[in-house]
Amino acid sequence: GKTIYFECTSGISGDMTVAALLDLGAHETVLREAIDSLPQEGFQVRIGRVKKAGIDCCDFQVELDAEHENHDHDMDYLYGHEHSHEHDHEHDHTHDHDHDPGAECQCSHEHDHGSEHHTHDHDHPYTHVHAHRGMAEIRSILRAAHMTERARRTAERIFEILAEAESRAHNVPVEEVHFHEVGAIDSIVDIVAAAVCLDDLDVTEVIVPKLCEGRGTVRCQHGILPVPVPATANIAAKYGLALELTEVSGELVTPTGAAIVAAVRTSDRLPGPVKILGIGLGAGKRSYERPGILRAMWLDVPREEQERICKLESNIDDCSGEALGFVAERLFAAGARDVYYTPAYMKKNRPAWVLNVLCAEEDIRSLEQIIFRETTTIGIRRVAMERTCLKREQRTVQTPYGEAQIKVCWLDGEQRFYPEYESVARICREQGLPYGQVYRMLEEASREC
Repeated sequence: GKTIYFECTSGISGDMTVAALLDLGAHETVLREAIDSLPQEGFQVRIGRVKKAGIDCCDFQVELDAEHENHDHDMDYLYGHEHSHEHDHEHDHTHDHDHDPGAECQCSHEHDHGSEHHTHDHDHPYTHVHAHRGMAEIRSILRAAHMTERARRTAERIFEILAEAESRAHNVPVEEVHFHEVGAIDSIVDIVAAAVCLDDLDVTEVIVPKLCEGRGTVRCQHGILPVPVPATANIAAKYGLALELTEVSGELVTPTGAAIVAAVRTSDRLPGPVKILGIGLGAGKRSYERPGILRAMWLDVPREEQERICKLESNIDDCSGEALGFVAERLFAAGARDVYYTPAYMKKNRPAWVLNVLCAEEDIRSLEQIIFRETTTIGIRRVAMERTCLKREQRTVQTPYGEAQIKVCWLDGEQRFYPEYESVARICREQGLPYGQVYRMLEEASREC
């Protein structure tokens, strides 16, 4: 899979994300097929080229008819004056960024806003306007859309993050949230399109160090709200997104943009020296002091590299063994890389355990909450660490006793095979064979595959 770095110096929104990924090489035909399958009406999609501060960018725009218009995203409504999209309509240039040789980015061809567009006039079961949509309706829409299962899971995760943020802002259960901003057609299209483009590019690692946000206020359905708006602030707080508040008066980070980052980000730090394999520029729709451009860079990251992880540590002398065993299960399920206990003697010669949890930095908050809820500790120490990792992958091998999972690692071009414990143990139990014999059998099967 690809490693993508989102440079969010002008913030991030759903349409900016889609445009940047299209410019990076996502196939427009794949995107349009997914959008065309949505059981929604009253919109059309335009993909073209615009200039921002003289820089050529891809532009992704969802245009709604009068009946479905979402005024929360209309700048005339927000600020009470004529808004310019900064669109340069002289689209007679071509795009010369490096792309994946196997991809065809149709947005790199010549376009104008009066040319090709995509209109929805299909006879879908959703024939009336949904002014407000909850998660049940959103899931139904996603199930009906033509996309891969990975893209569907990504889109659903983005919506879940948005629903959680709205739930906290309005103090209602998640499943009872009917959020106009997220349920609007243009937001649905933006989120589905972003998930489809990420999947089409086979993006597996996403690096986002920070989100630059503006200041002041913005008008939305509920009135005038401070920037960042409550949903964006809630997402940033829960998922540890670093916000850099700029002097720009206005909203740079939309809730949809923040939710996309929270759903797909795998790291908040750039690795060491890397090669840039491709660049995609996505245009924003709002005019501020700085040009609205989201830059997505496809990076060639060395396979053997130093990775930052964190160790959470806590001394516990008044918690039962059953509780400690249960918290380990919860931590592993929530994404901990490793969980282990070290015996120790504490004050007053009390025998105790030191709980150690290795995790990614973006998982710190959620794992700390599990430790506080499930144990009697009142404090957790945190240590940032670096580790060097070998390139690795999971494989499935066929054996006379069924499928088994192995881990393959590379060192100086040499492959090393490590059968997974659960696969070895299952065969041992079912066949009554010694552990060492089954382990060696799986190693040999791995070399032959």
